[in-house]
Amino acid sequence: MEALQQDDQQLFENTIKSMEAELANVGVHLTIDSSARQLYTKKIRAMSNELRVLAASGKITWLEAAQQASTARNVIMDIIRTKSTPVGLSIAQSLKQQGKTLNELVASKAQKMYGKSVNFDKLTDFQKDKVYSEVVKSAGKSRPEVTAAMKKLSYAGRSLVFVSIALSVYTVATAENKFDAAGREIAITGAGVGGGFAGGALAGLACGPGAPICVTVGAFIGGALSAFGVGMLW
Repeated sequence: MEALQQDDQQLFENTIKSMEAELANVGVHLTIDSSARQLYTKKIRAMSNELRVLAASGKITWLEAAQQASTARNVIMDIIRTKSTPVGLSIAQSLKQQGKTLNELVASKAQKMYGKSVNFDKLTDFQKDKVYSEVVKSAGKSRPEVTAAMKKLSYAGRSLVFVSIALSVYTVATAENKFDAAGREIAITGAGVGGGFAGGALAGLACGPGAPICVTVGAFIGGALSAFGVGMLW
């Protein structure tokens, strides 16, 4: 009977610990993805500003600037996505599967500036340069609503990580064997975060690109199961 009660208590404690580890799991995901978004915004703005200066000074043509801006933005986007979590990547892919080509950007800007029935080839060189300059300018802009949302999530992510650390510190401070308690806290939290990444990645493979709900569920379940498993084995 006593052994059964001990098993029940261990199960309860491990369940609580896995939930605490999920705080770190979610917090790390939010922090990494918001940082990646901020880096993306910074890089494309710097790229766009540099190309506009070069074109305005006559060192390159506006067409060359537009070509470089279109290519550079897509390259930067792909690189930054490699720094995102599986959840962040799936959200980004759901918003934009891949970057637009230069022809698509030119056509879109020309229609906005000169009407939907515009024939770009019939525009004057000055008008074409105006279109190219808008392409370069837009290449330096990220979607403001997404950037603002990710900035808010960055604060939330850091807060969750702080709470998780505070709980672990309290657990270690009140434990009889502090060295063993510290090792257990590190192992469970690490397993939760690592399991979250692995679970999200596996869900991404199963659900395909651009499936944020599926990947988020996978990351949550993966983190919880990993943390719970390490807690039971410790």
